[in-house]
Amino acid sequence: MRWTYQPLPADEVGVRSLQTGGNRVLAELLLRNGVTDAATAGFLKPILAGLKDPFLLPNLEAAATRIRQAIARREDIVVLGDYDVDGVSSTALLVSVLRRFGLEPRFVVPRRSEDGYGLSRSAIDRALEQGHPGLFIALDCGTNSVTEVNYLIRQGVDVMVIDHHRAKEGVLEGGLLLNPHANPDAVVTDTDGRNLCTVGLVFKLAHGLLKQLRSEEHPVALSLRLSSHLDLVALGTIADLVPLQGENRILARHGLQILQETQRPGLRALMDVAGVRRGQPIMPVDISFRLGPRINASGRLADAALSVELLLSDDAQFCAETARQLDQFNRERQEIERQITEEAERQIETRFSGSHGIVLFSDNWHPGVVGIVAGRVSRKYNRPCVVLGNEGEFAKGSGRSVDGINLVEVLASCSGHLTSWGGHPMAVGIALMKTQVEEFRTHFAEAVRQHAGDDITEPKLTISSWLTPEQIREQLMDGLEALHPFGQGNPEPLFGVGGVMLRQAPEVFKALHFRFTLEDVTGRRLHGVAWKMADRLPPLDVPLDLAVRLGWNHYNGRKLLQMELIDWRPAGATAA
Repeated sequence: MRWTYQPLPADEVGVRSLQTGGNRVLAELLLRNGVTDAATAGFLKPILAGLKDPFLLPNLEAAATRIRQAIARREDIVVLGDYDVDGVSSTALLVSVLRRFGLEPRFVVPRRSEDGYGLSRSAIDRALEQGHPGLFIALDCGTNSVTEVNYLIRQGVDVMVIDHHRAKEGVLEGGLLLNPHANPDAVVTDTDGRNLCTVGLVFKLAHGLLKQLRSEEHPVALSLRLSSHLDLVALGTIADLVPLQGENRILARHGLQILQETQRPGLRALMDVAGVRRGQPIMPVDISFRLGPRINASGRLADAALSVELLLSDDAQFCAETARQLDQFNRERQEIERQITEEAERQIETRFSGSHGIVLFSDNWHPGVVGIVAGRVSRKYNRPCVVLGNEGEFAKGSGRSVDGINLVEVLASCSGHLTSWGGHPMAVGIALMKTQVEEFRTHFAEAVRQHAGDDITEPKLTISSWLTPEQIREQLMDGLEALHPFGQGNPEPLFGVGGVMLRQAPEVFKALHFRFTLEDVTGRRLHGVAWKMADRLPPLDVPLDLAVRLGWNHYNGRKLLQMELIDWRPAGATAA
């Protein structure tokens, strides 16, 4: 692994430190994240008042007006949301708001095995079994569903699509489309919402709806506290890997606080089975690795409508039982994923170790789990990876990328082999005929090479700032707290700690991990942990450079400052 560090001009760091109370480390991190002087105060203290006027989003006012009409007319509404966390949280948020206004919207989530992805004809037909609604709202899908939208319109149903996926073949002509990416030629501004995922767009729509109804003195609108729904917004925003900048940062920061104290029985039950402890700060990692996977598990192995019902229910017993069921689905998913990951890595080592972009396929793989495998493999081999499972005559699955490579652009240059595809720069879903897999594999690898060049096979470890052990104190942690939440677009800083020596042998536990301690010049002890590094123990009494993340370890009511070791090397080794 190649360590890289790019020093910043000392005068720039010094000027910025005036805005951080003299904290030069925090100043350096802000500069590296591209936070301007003017944006610093808002970045460090994001407030809900910093959210932009929702009506700045194209078509949002028209969408709010149409829903306001549906409320006034007591119309029947059907909501169809995608089966991932963004789609599930979007559906729960919109249904919750509509219920407050006295409507009883029906909601449907596509069944992966029966309906496939998104606004498919079979999912629509299932949604219409109980009758044709006045308004059909598609969430987190539908931008490219021209045929399906027209099918609904021909049956006399008004259609609204709220989505953040890229349009592949022009703008959807039928229905009402709320999608900041619908006009790719428009000038990008800080008000156009292009970083919002679908649950963020639904929140903005709800905000616009409330503004309209409050101007009419609507009693429900006047009493509805929209910020109480930010727990759902944080779930979808963090799980969907959209950049935690601008409005997303505001929504995620406040949403995590609401989530920590959420009153939703379903979320409380899910947090209990996922091991998210009450009374402790909830971090993005809790969503990414604990709550999100359990919400996703029902959509991958069963029916994601179960997750929506959990988020909406007030029945404590139902919530407890459903949370346990989702936890069991997640355990099954983990076992399937483990087996597929082992097979995928064998394929890479034996057949594709030299490929710039990796495409893996097996008839034995479950298409609902391969996205997780793609993420693991892409991180391990530091290359974009597409993993495909068996779907009849089709190979279907997901792709994950690495920093600096836009998968949407890569797929656009080799999409002739695909029957369907879409997604984000870092994560995509695709389907193709099995007969096309080999040809697609060749073109995908070449497309990645053209986009990235030859310098992607060696993993890089980018140091954000160098510290001495003496600097690792509560004062530094207070500064880092102001940078939370970390995630896409606001990465958690990785610190270099140079020239330290370990005087005590690391303590291996569970045969995989180890704990270690070191001392600063005053004799103060610092504690650290290294996950899955027991096969690479650092030597004693030898000067070392450590690459660490810093955090708090909450245990038995105590809070201990802890280093998480990511890598180590002999002190003074050459850095790029």
